[in-house]
Amino acid sequence: MAEQKRDYYEVLGVDKGADDAAIKKAYRVLAKKYHPDMNPGDAEAEKKFKEASEAYAVLSDPDKRRQYDQFGHAAFEGGAGGAGGFDFSGADFGDIFGDIFGDLFGGGRSRSRSNGPMKGANLRTSVRITFEEAVFGCKKEIELNVKETCKTCNGSGAKPGTSPETCPKCGGKGQVMFTQQSLFGTVRNVQTCPDCQGSGKIIKEKCADCRGTGYIAMKKRYSVDIPAGIDNGQSTRMPGLGEPGINGGPRGDVLIEVIVGRHPIFQRQDFDIYSTVPVSFAVAALGGEVMIDTVDGKVIYDVKAGTQTDTRIRLRGKGVPSWRNKDVRGDHYVTLVVQVPDKLKPEAKELLRQFDEITGNSLNAAKAATEQEQHGGESRENATEGKKKKRWKL
Repeated sequence: MAEQKRDYYEVLGVDKGADDAAIKKAYRVLAKKYHPDMNPGDAEAEKKFKEASEAYAVLSDPDKRRQYDQFGHAAFEGGAGGAGGFDFSGADFGDIFGDIFGDLFGGGRSRSRSNGPMKGANLRTSVRITFEEAVFGCKKEIELNVKETCKTCNGSGAKPGTSPETCPKCGGKGQVMFTQQSLFGTVRNVQTCPDCQGSGKIIKEKCADCRGTGYIAMKKRYSVDIPAGIDNGQSTRMPGLGEPGINGGPRGDVLIEVIVGRHPIFQRQDFDIYSTVPVSFAVAALGGEVMIDTVDGKVIYDVKAGTQTDTRIRLRGKGVPSWRNKDVRGDHYVTLVVQVPDKLKPEAKELLRQFDEITGNSLNAAKAATEQEQHGGESRENATEGKKKKRWKL
């Protein structure tokens, strides 16, 4: 009895309403996973590969998919050719197997590189700044190992008196083409030339100073403008100071990550600053002035009478400037915390007791409440005892 075939949608792991892109993506994953070249000698992997390929051949073709949705596997019974008697004609496997063989053999269209001009790689470094420097911006010195054009060979990489030659393997194209046999025929792919590494040139006699690279590494110092408002972990860019370009391409950039030091008073969130300021009990109760530290210096603030602890006030425009517009700044939020004195002279204590008696006698509030509770309890007991006596008289 012939083995019953699985549902094609189930094989690819997609819904029946999946579009062409989802079907193609699902098949690409399975094809790479079970391809015979990735699993040599594994019969089970080859079986799954053929099963997935058959499912893709049907579901990627609009007519075949319509027939399959209507009649199921019966729509293709008796088909000839292909794996397992299935007809693979009309199925487009070209770009998928281009990716697969590119992964297997180090090439492929997605990994090929032309010998045209290419921008050089970026360099990365970091710099430490203070909280205030991050707020208002600053200048910093950095030191980098950079590649400069070799003066001996003028960047050609060849020994003086000689010149680079056209690569015989790729004919100066920087790429080579190879073919690979698959279950579906011959697949043609392109990869970077292994002899010239995509440059299209071969240096037979290398420059002794740069060893054929055309560049010499050296340390250089640069002055970096750190913009106002930059935050911890963000980066600023210095264009054109990175790695040299390829085949006449421009140099890469330098990315400088900023590490902002902690501040003993201020904390930052986006463009706003937060801090806490102590307020004496007298100022909180009667009102008065307090001195507040900001990034712009000290400011005097009028505290309203009766201010409670943890009251938050807002100092507009005393925060961090915006990157895009230095004239636009965040705000500074200050939390006022009422300070309770821990050391008082006897005279101060006496005055505080007098103050308490006038404003509610809070020092004796608990005692008064306890006595009231006790008196209330005795009254209830006496009342209960009287009732009992009356009952006995009856």
